[in-house]
This record gives sequence, C-alpha cells and structure tokens, in this order.
Amino acid sequence: MTGWTKSDWRNKPRVQMPDYPDEAALNAVEAKLSKYPPLVFAGEARRLKQALGQAGRGEAFVLQGGDCAEAFEQFSADSIRDTFKVMLQMAMVLTFGAKVPVVKIGRMAGQFAKPRSAPTETIDGVELPSFRGDIINDLDFTPEARIPNPDKMLQAYTQAAATLNLLRAFSTGGYADVNEVHRWTLGFTESDEAERFRDMANRITDTLDFIRAAGVNSERQHALRQVDFYTSHEALLLEYEEALCRVDSTTGQHLAGSGHMIWIGDRTRQPDGAHVEFCKGVQNPIGLKCGPSMTEDDLKVLLKTLNPANEMGRLTLIARFGAGKVADHLPRLIETVKAEGANVVWVCDPMHGNTIKSATGYKTRPFDLVLREVQEFFAAHKAAGTIPGGVHFEMTGLDVTECVGGLQDVSDEDLKDRYHTACDPRLNASQSLELAFLVAEELTAMRQEQLAEAS
Repeated sequence: MTGWTKSDWRNKPRVQMPDYPDEAALNAVEAKLSKYPPLVFAGEARRLKQALGQAGRGEAFVLQGGDCAEAFEQFSADSIRDTFKVMLQMAMVLTFGAKVPVVKIGRMAGQFAKPRSAPTETIDGVELPSFRGDIINDLDFTPEARIPNPDKMLQAYTQAAATLNLLRAFSTGGYADVNEVHRWTLGFTESDEAERFRDMANRITDTLDFIRAAGVNSERQHALRQVDFYTSHEALLLEYEEALCRVDSTTGQHLAGSGHMIWIGDRTRQPDGAHVEFCKGVQNPIGLKCGPSMTEDDLKVLLKTLNPANEMGRLTLIARFGAGKVADHLPRLIETVKAEGANVVWVCDPMHGNTIKSATGYKTRPFDLVLREVQEFFAAHKAAGTIPGGVHFEMTGLDVTECVGGLQDVSDEDLKDRYHTACDPRLNASQSLELAFLVAEELTAMRQEQLAEAS
C-alpha cells in the first residue's frame, strides 16, 4: 500500500493492548524480534489468499480451528499433533460432504493474546489487571504475574517457530495420508453413539477403495499424502506484529510475518483504530470478526479500507452472533456486502456468541447451540442466495471437558474433570469430529438442492 508504514498504527487509538511499564525493555525486545526470520513467507500467504478466493466463489470450503489461546505451559508436540490430526479428519468429512477442497487453517503458532471484557478482575476482594494471554502476562493471580512482560514475546516466537516446523513436517511427511486419516475416523464411527454417521463413513471408504482400484494411490499421488495447512491468529499485540512485519522482495509489499492469516477481533475493529490501520497495509489474507454490534456503516468503511482493490480471498468476514440471533444480524450485513459489490468470504464462528456460565460455575458452550448457529448461518445464506464459505471453531485434539453436550453427553458436573483452558472453552476431539459430520450433512443437502434446481 503506497504511503503506508508498519508503524502508522502507533498514531491511532489503541484498545485491548497492554501498557508496558519498562519502555526500554520493550524497545529491546522489538529490536531483537525485528532481526528474527519471519515465521511465514509471502508465497504461502498468496497461496492461502487464492484458496480463500475459491471458497468465496463456492469452489472450496474453509475449516479454521484451534486453541482459544495457546499456552506456554501446555505446549507439546503431542498436543500439536492431536489437534492437527482431528482437523485432518474433519477436513476429510467436510470434503466428502461439500464435494470441494477444504482450506485448512489452524488457530496455531501465534494465538497467544486474548482481548478481555474488562481491564481488571477481582477475586476475594482483590483487584488485579486481567490475564491477556501468555504473550503478555501470566495467569497466576498475583500482582507480579499480571505485569506485562515484553520478554514473553520472544518465548511466543520460539513456540510459534517450533509449532510451524512440526506442522510443516506433518503436512508433507506422510502423516496426512488420506487412508490413515480415514482409518482414524472409522474408529470414531464404531461407537454406538456415532451410528448415524456410519453410512457416510462407509461411503468415504467405498470412494477410497474405488480410487485405489483405479490405480490412484498415495504412493503415486503426493496429493493423497500431503496437505496444505496454514496458520492464523488474532493480530492483537501490534508491537509483536510490527516487529515481524517484512517487505516481500518479489513484490515490494509488506507481509505480516507472524502468520499466514491474521484477523481483527470484534472488540478491535474500530475503522479509525490501530488494528485496522496495521492490517490494511499487509498483503496477508485478513479476517474480520462481525458481531451483533457491527453496523452497516462501519462495515462499508471496513470493506473499502481493508480491501480497496476488492480482491477475492483478501477479506474474510467471520460472523459471530449467537444461536437465535443470526437472523437479526447476518441478513443485514449480507445485504450491505451485496449492495457494495464487495468480494468477501463468509465464515461462521459459532463459539463466541454461545458462551454461558454453567450451574457449576464453569464458563462453557453448549454443543447444541454451536450447531444451531451453524445451521442458522447456512439458512441465512440460502435465503440471500449467497455462499456460506466456511466454519471457525475453538477446538482441541485433547479429550477435555469444556463444552457440554455432544455424543459424549458432557454434563455440567463433568466440566471439572478435564477443564484445562486458560481462557474460553473448546470443543474436544469427539465433539469436533461430530460437528464436522453434522456440517457435512448440511453441505450435502445444500449441494443436492443446487443440483435439483439446475436440472
């Protein structure tokens, strides 16, 4: 973008960002990070933008998922592998349902900072600054732990680099072999509770048997053994984002080197704010969270600011309203986009609008509300004649008990058993795969209707 610099955000109003007490320490960390290699590369970001463009035209479908907030303490190769594994299973099921490629984007290798509803929290009469994610301060409820520490950005970079290294190995080293992925899924459908999904799983088996019989196998076809897997996170901590911003030597454009896709949260999307200012100048695909408070006028400004060339795949609108509220908000935003002639990818985030406090005191998300919002998202696009481009879940490959419901029938009383999140509740592996089957059923029905109308 002509005339834009990666520091321009510093002259704009900033929200949801820490005030570091030691400016010299902050400057030293930023200077060190600015010399580190970028975590992702421009060619990768351009490939993702192209794939998202296909989703915007209905030629692909987006699956975006991963942790609410990555934690330093819970970091391990096994947790990365398990989340990657479940996303591969989900993607295979969604591919079968949609009959188009699935664009796989992890909330990984950068999702360290979290916006908070209040700047402070109070426990037993003691008020302290809120925990804002491991890249900023610590979860322990002590005055020392809650002081923003710039050195934590260096630890976040190291963890993100290690995560990306492992993801690239898994993506290209044979772990993603389509036959192995399906074998994992068959294990899920063997349970009595998952019987309704067995027919779809068997049809996937028949398809794989056919292509093997036709001489197409993973030994000969790299596409059956490898996947493209991208990373994404909310670009909340702009000191970190600026330090990793680089100029692409092939195009002269700026790249947010922290992740393939970055998004602007529902709390930080002020058209004249710092986060919009930073994101408008980088060439990465940009996500924009759209909650109930998004106005048509603000959306019009943001469409032009973030995607002035109206490039398909550049801007993804991530709708997050809550079950029962989609019909009140999504249609008006769809009509605004249509009236502006804007090219966008529509993605459903059914997690953030469906957070409740359980009877046992835990923050949770009911599985049936998550599913209901996805269904309402599809219904709104069907009514408008527009394309539902994908889904966005907070999830993990671990067997946690954080969201209630699903085939496992996690109850309020079960939440205490394995409630490990530092921020928001995540779908566990079983709930994630179950949701993929249910979304695949929606996609299959949608495709059948389209074929019937065309005939």
